[in-house]
Amino acid sequence: METRVTKMLGIQYPIIQGGMAWVAEHHLAAAVSAAGGLGLIGGANAPGEVVREEIRKAKELTDKPFGVNVMLMSPYADDVAKVVVEEGIQVVTTGAGNPEKYMDQWKAAGIKVIPVVASVALAKRMEKYGADAVVAEGCESGGHIGEATTMTLVPQVKDAVSIPVIAAGGIGDGRGIAASFMLGAEAVQIGTRFVVAEESIVHENYKQRIIKAKDIDSAVTGRSHGHPIRGLRNKMTREYLKLEQEGKSFEELEYLTLGSLRRAVQEGDVQEGTVMAGQIAGMIHKEQTCKEIIEEMIAEASALLKW
Repeated sequence: METRVTKMLGIQYPIIQGGMAWVAEHHLAAAVSAAGGLGLIGGANAPGEVVREEIRKAKELTDKPFGVNVMLMSPYADDVAKVVVEEGIQVVTTGAGNPEKYMDQWKAAGIKVIPVVASVALAKRMEKYGADAVVAEGCESGGHIGEATTMTLVPQVKDAVSIPVIAAGGIGDGRGIAASFMLGAEAVQIGTRFVVAEESIVHENYKQRIIKAKDIDSAVTGRSHGHPIRGLRNKMTREYLKLEQEGKSFEELEYLTLGSLRRAVQEGDVQEGTVMAGQIAGMIHKEQTCKEIIEEMIAEASALLKW
């Protein structure tokens, strides 16, 4: 089961939990890490002190390694970048941007830096600036996405860089893990399946919407203004796509979704809220503990890969 990623991060299994905004908080991160993967706290748009509190709560729940996902578009990104150093975080993943401005301070603190990339060009640039690995995320994933699929992106990134590649997007069982390793990945990042974990604080309505989802239930909004987001179809996505077709401005479209992810995650509004989930949702049929999820996936992948 050892790969360059498991050895680098000091984890038992090559599974990283996605740093999902409003979802990836200390309970989930600690449970994934305690089960042998790498849990992540999602920085999202939270102020630095909120992230600091989440880190300290996670430390109370597990002595295993866990990391923080820094959302680079956040107005608090500078503060969060300092907090992860001050709190002794061992690994940082980054999303929605380029983390070059923080690389020096993170590397000086001994932090392993793993940017999420959606193209070969960005993967090569991240390697040049000192990234320890990259997450090659295909458009099957939930939330903010690129254009390339996991099947096409992972092998091209693998061929372009010498650092380890972690596959993400459309992976929710042992078959997906085995396929990712065949493509050249040395670990996987999984989001949607952990959303329905027993330790996840997500509202039960959100979890049930994923559990009941069919293969065709996801939709991508925001392509017209260059910020595509995948979520499950509902009243909000239908209205958003209608306005996009009418050529409404970015500002009008953004107003429609203001606070909508929080409403879905915390209040259970799965009609007007944003229910971010990947295309893998149609394969998820039950709520399990993080330990059960990881052990089930690893057993299936191990049998296929003859580990």
